[in-house]
Amino acid sequence: MSAAAEGSAEGSATLGELGEAGILGDIFALLRTSDAVLVGPGDDTALLATSGPVLATTDTMVRGRDWLDEWSSAEDVGAKVVVQNLADLAAMGGAGTGLLVTLVAPGTLAAQWARDLTAGIASVADSWGVPVIGGDLSSSDGTVMVSITALGELPGGAAVLRSGAAPGQEVAVSGSLGRSAAGLELLRRSDAGWWPPQESAEVASGWVAYHCRPDPDLSQGPLAAAAGATAMIDVSDGLVRDGGRIAEASSLRLDLDEQAITRLAAEFEPVLGETTAVDCVLTGGEEHSLLATFPAGGAPAGWTVIGSTAAAGGPGPGVWWRGERAAGGGWDHFGG
Repeated sequence: MSAAAEGSAEGSATLGELGEAGILGDIFALLRTSDAVLVGPGDDTALLATSGPVLATTDTMVRGRDWLDEWSSAEDVGAKVVVQNLADLAAMGGAGTGLLVTLVAPGTLAAQWARDLTAGIASVADSWGVPVIGGDLSSSDGTVMVSITALGELPGGAAVLRSGAAPGQEVAVSGSLGRSAAGLELLRRSDAGWWPPQESAEVASGWVAYHCRPDPDLSQGPLAAAAGATAMIDVSDGLVRDGGRIAEASSLRLDLDEQAITRLAAEFEPVLGETTAVDCVLTGGEEHSLLATFPAGGAPAGWTVIGSTAAAGGPGPGVWWRGERAAGGGWDHFGG
């Protein structure tokens, strides 16, 4: 465990030394609010003004399973857990209206780590105009866990579900595919003592940065909904697995375009090789770009068309790549 994460660093107060009131005082000082927050942190619950139906989603990150202190700073963790939640809202065509944050940690954890975590949360929350409206603190016997529940609304009035795709539509992605997976692969290789040559080091560092702190354009969710997206999902478990979820929910097949996938993989091929580069695009998770289906020709400007939908037929729903059903990607918290 890094000294920055534990309270062993000289002169660093721990959570146990600050106590709950001191921790909350530090955290609240770093957070902003908005006019929609009628009652913010400090009461039994927050009170939020809403304009209609409410979206709700939650995500949890656990140290040692979802991040390593050796690879990710506390700010990275805070930023990433917010992005995970806001991307889920965006995938429904929604935008965030409030965040509830839970931190579970031992009393020996450095208070500065919690402050840095809050700074990461605040950086993303502020950039998308989503206030932190409350949360919870709990002690543990060693586990460090950060959980966020995000609330949101639908600017267009209707949610985009996974089940709305139809045969003959185009499949498109907003943002990148494979960058987070490429960054993770480089972190693993760096632990074994390998790093790309100087001419590739800068771009490789960008992939690592994206893995630790993804930065998708979340505004594309409502824009896609307004453009007529028929189904949508954020790419948290990889193109094949998440595309398969649309295929299953919509009872059809997604046929990936080989040229489009190869073009996306070309960014990583010089450093990681052709096979790994394609795997990053097809199965790499934690990208949080948006994957959606649109009527033919309907993908908004800036989106990349990567395939089409077709009737499922005898083989049943799924994602097809180079003429075969594709598999892989994602992480099962209990099955590996």
